[in-house]
Amino acid sequence: MSSVEEFRAEIRGWLKTHLSGSFAALEGRGGPGREHEAFAERLAWERHMAAHGWTCVGWPKEYGGRGATIEEQIAFHEEYALADAPARVNHIGEQLLGPTLIDHGTEEQKARFLPPVRAVEELWCQGYSEPGAGSDLAAVRTRAVREDDAWVVTGQKTWTSLAHEAQWCFVLARTEPGSRRHAGLSYLLVPLDRPGVEIRPIVQLTGTSEFNEVFFDGARTDAANVVGAPGDGWRIAMATLGYERGVSTLGQQVGFRRELDALVALARRNGAAADPDIRDRLTRAWAGLEALRAGALRGTDPSAAKLYWSHWHRDLGELALEVCGPAATLAAAAPYELDDWQRLFLFSRADTVYAGSSEIQRNIIAERVLGLPKEPRP
Repeated sequence: MSSVEEFRAEIRGWLKTHLSGSFAALEGRGGPGREHEAFAERLAWERHMAAHGWTCVGWPKEYGGRGATIEEQIAFHEEYALADAPARVNHIGEQLLGPTLIDHGTEEQKARFLPPVRAVEELWCQGYSEPGAGSDLAAVRTRAVREDDAWVVTGQKTWTSLAHEAQWCFVLARTEPGSRRHAGLSYLLVPLDRPGVEIRPIVQLTGTSEFNEVFFDGARTDAANVVGAPGDGWRIAMATLGYERGVSTLGQQVGFRRELDALVALARRNGAAADPDIRDRLTRAWAGLEALRAGALRGTDPSAAKLYWSHWHRDLGELALEVCGPAATLAAAAPYELDDWQRLFLFSRADTVYAGSSEIQRNIIAERVLGLPKEPRP
């Protein structure tokens, strides 16, 4: 048995043993559009994982991880998804902030922030998008001014996932007055439990509120809480986005497979599979998912991968309502209780927007991957 197969067998056995008792009820809970489900219990589960060394498996051992290889990380995320284990509550800290600090942070920052992330004692959110700077991230207007031993932050962030549950936010802010676009930005680590921070949940199409607006009105963070040099925030922010589209997407694809298999089963039960168009679209969805997995294993460019999976998942949501038929237009119960297929359809509309909109991904692919001329800009 290879080391990867041994690693896969180890995590599979651990999940089978520990996803039991009070934790058994968490199977399948949480995830996009459902982050409100059993949040406290999922937090306890993830702390249980941390106590047994199953968080941050890809981090180097010197920072509390297992030093897992890419192949082992793939095995971990796939086995976690195959076990139908609950959606992670600490993924922003573990998969985005942690790797960013390991590669770009100071030793002091690593010592302060990495242990609480690994132990799931501090949760993080991402302060990038703004009302006027969503897809055009370089247009951020949130500003930070250095005052003695602190940065003073003023501005607004939006679509901030799980900010209402987080204690910290990594914020892209403009720290050089008069700077434009990618220049003059800094990557700041800002506590959310201080004066000058207001968090307002945003009600989504699904009726839930996992996104938030975050307002900073003179919020302060220590001067040392800047990752990289002041003014070098764009480079650090882009590094974080690269980690966001990493190997964990293979676990995501296991969830996609479960959704597709359930949809095929529904189409067979309710007779929708008798429609040749439905059969064709289900077959295309299967082929698309196979291509998505092959691309991920081969190491597809992150922008291309994000563009592909987000459209595949949005299309699956549309197909789901076609399979369900006219009843899909009715809520299950008052005032707004959705079934799984309705929730999939509504929330997957956001897949092509968050983590970099499809329009921006196409520009990145064209200009940075294919080397085509840049789009004219004013």
